[in-house]
Amino acid sequence: MRSVEQIAREIVAREGGFVDDPDDPGGATQHGVTLGTLRRLGLDLDRDGDIDSGDVRRVTPARATEIFVEHYFTRPRLHALPPPLQPPVFDMYVNAGAQAVRLVQQLLGEMGEPVAVDGIIGPQTIAAAKRAAQAAPDHIADAYGAARRNYYYALADRRPASRKYARRRDGGKGGWIRRAEEFMTPHFHLSAAEHRARVAAWD
Repeated sequence: MRSVEQIAREIVAREGGFVDDPDDPGGATQHGVTLGTLRRLGLDLDRDGDIDSGDVRRVTPARATEIFVEHYFTRPRLHALPPPLQPPVFDMYVNAGAQAVRLVQQLLGEMGEPVAVDGIIGPQTIAAAKRAAQAAPDHIADAYGAARRNYYYALADRRPASRKYARRRDGGKGGWIRRAEEFMTPHFHLSAAEHRARVAAWD
């Protein structure tokens, strides 16, 4: 099994370098670390008395890895989830914050293990997730991946500015969809035709 540090390094590599996309609610981002994250953590990396895009540009891959392990895995208690869920939930937590945990909780309810959908990993969520993983050890990560993929499609349905993250200019799968499917077995990936049918209403 990959270590949390290895998974974090893979997330950093997937996120890429500096981006400041006006359509991205996260704002300026470097290696997946947003300006909002730096401000929340009080990280004035250039020590000029404020936290702005200049600080974001100073985020190194090593610093991003440290931030993700501490604040997106350890503190939210993702380590308490069953091992098959840890990599995809960690990856989504970096991408979407506590929504990653709410998605787990919604999935648990659908699997007959209802818990509060509050984005917090507490004793009830931990126990329910363990029972669900024992009941479907070979499928729980795929079920989470499918729920994550549906979440991204639905988000793009509601917010046209976000559709470029779910669909490429040539109509193929965008980064959000490919990212969700990276943590699913190929059998459960959508075909190109299925993806195009899903996003056809966006034209």
